[in-house]
Amino acid sequence: MLNLIFIPILVVLMILVIFSGIFIVKQQTSAIIERFGKFTSIRSSGLQLKIPFIDQVAGRINLKVQQLDVMVETKTKDNVFVKLKISVQFQVRKDNVYDAFYKLESPHDQITAYVFDVVRAEVPKMKLDDVFERKDDIAIAVNRELNEAMQSYGYDIIKTLVTDIDPDVQVKAAMNRINAAEREKVAAEYDAEADRIKIVAKARAEAESKRLQGQGIADQRREIARGLEESVDVLNNVGINSQEASALIVVTQHYDTLQAIGEETNSNLILLPNSPQAGSDMLNNMVASFTASNQIGEAMKEQNRKQAGKTRKDRNRDNDEA
Repeated sequence: MLNLIFIPILVVLMILVIFSGIFIVKQQTSAIIERFGKFTSIRSSGLQLKIPFIDQVAGRINLKVQQLDVMVETKTKDNVFVKLKISVQFQVRKDNVYDAFYKLESPHDQITAYVFDVVRAEVPKMKLDDVFERKDDIAIAVNRELNEAMQSYGYDIIKTLVTDIDPDVQVKAAMNRINAAEREKVAAEYDAEADRIKIVAKARAEAESKRLQGQGIADQRREIARGLEESVDVLNNVGINSQEASALIVVTQHYDTLQAIGEETNSNLILLPNSPQAGSDMLNNMVASFTASNQIGEAMKEQNRKQAGKTRKDRNRDNDEA
């Protein structure tokens, strides 16, 4: 009867012993085995065996690349307080799992302390603008210092990045105002340049318009003169001399002008004198003026001939006396 009771108990105990000697290690993880508190071995991923109740899994080490974000507040050379976010990517070396587990109690605290030390040594040497421009130099300095310190503990520093630079709120507002003022200045310069281009283009267009207008007036007057010349030739062919022809053309244009003005119903222009007798008087006056001008011209020509003859005689006499 007792045997029947102890057999199930023994079976259960054997199962517990077997299962206590079996354990599983995940991928990219190492397990530390201790026997009575003393290091025995390091087990890699997979199904592993240990002595039940004697060997213990003291801990597990993550072999993946890990990231630690550290926020550091410090002061720049131009006395501006700024917060920097430093992202440190690190990994335990597979051949140094023992050192990583037994030599360093808290790797995150150790890395954070080194980041604070390096950042607060480098940033105070720079002005705020230099911090933004030379953030890679800060990252390189942190990475170099961490590598030298953490390699002895079995850690590799893969990459160090300065992922954020956050100055004081008032400083950011001032920087934004400066940036806005610079952009407004550039915009004003572009607006002024656009206005200048418009003014130059308008002046050129007006100059071209005036030139074409003057050319049109010149062409018009040239055609009028050519028409007048042809009209005088036609009148000369029928026995009317040039003076009478010119007077007749002027009178004709006068009446053509009156006719054109009369066609405009809303015209308020009054020509004085504009009676029928005025046209006859104008014609007589013009003929008389043309006749007088011809007489004066002939007299001046005669006087010039006499003066030229007298000059030649004086010159010949001077030559003979010489």
